Amino acid sequence: MQGMQRITTRLLQPVEWQGAARCAEAEPEIFFPERGGSSKAARAVCSKCQVRAECLEYALNNKEQFGIWGGTSERERRRLRRERVRRLRSVS
Repeated sequence: MQGMQRITTRLLQPVEWQGAARCAEAEPEIFFPERGGSSKAARAVCSKCQVRAECLEYALNNKEQFGIWGGTSERERRRLRRERVRRLRSVS
């Protein structure tokens, strides 16, 4: 099942962009800093990643609550999701 990820509908699907992700070459711990710890190292890795946008989109769509995804923290992703909901409501 390598290369498979859980999605919100509880199905498994391959996530092809992960093969090109720079985080695969880094220590996983830097992407999950302790509360109040620095995320600087993870953000540095993300800043040079060619699939950063795909990673962030995955995290937003799957409501990832922990860690640095696409160079963003949990708090930043919550804000982005709220902004998306507001935009969608204003269009409807």
